Amino acid sequence: MRNTLTIAWKETKLYFSTPTAYIVGAMFLALTGVFFVDGVTLPFAEASIRNLVLRSSFLLLFLSPLLTMRLLAEEQKLGTLELLLTAPVRDWEVVIGKYIASFLILVVTVALTFYYVVLLYWFGSPDTGPMVSAYIGLVLYGAAALAVGLMASSLSSNQIVSAVVGIAILLILSFVDQIGDVVTGVASEVLTGMSMNAHFVDFTRGVIDTSHVVYFISIAAVFLFLTVRSIETRRWR
Repeated sequence: MRNTLTIAWKETKLYFSTPTAYIVGAMFLALTGVFFVDGVTLPFAEASIRNLVLRSSFLLLFLSPLLTMRLLAEEQKLGTLELLLTAPVRDWEVVIGKYIASFLILVVTVALTFYYVVLLYWFGSPDTGPMVSAYIGLVLYGAAALAVGLMASSLSSNQIVSAVVGIAILLILSFVDQIGDVVTGVASEVLTGMSMNAHFVDFTRGVIDTSHVVYFISIAAVFLFLTVRSIETRRWR
């Protein structure tokens, strides 16, 4: 655990010493600001962040791989990953440490949007339940997306390639339910069950379903496991 926390702390400091976190954070806040204004100025608009959170989840499909693309790809490019793997640290400690760092950056970025919630309470009377569930869903969605991005970062020493692969996988996982709408029977149920969007929508409605929580945690766990296995294969190359 000490090695994991050490790696997480090192990567977190590195995030704030490079422009990546600031650029991604600024992009996220600027676009969510547009989403918030658009949502509250619609005809018959409600004091809700549902529109903001729904659109923010789409942003995470692109921003999460951008946050994680350098974590392992840069280590491979610089040749420092081999040094790290020969140190007295387990592969899973490296992966979890880097994942925790990216997750902390994501949580901080999402937390900055609480400003919009304050505005809603200042000028209206929003329902607290749906807001809490929406943010829980957004964090779970982001946690799963970061795991996918980290796995993609382990596949290549090129950060751009890693980002593109991560975005492609996330787009497939998010919109595979639309293919499920075309087919019927068991195939439709399976494809819909695989969709991140299908499991996310209920959170924006104020519903916290255990099956949805388990789904996002499972996605994160599976891709973190694949990341560890991807790193382990480097020992045999």
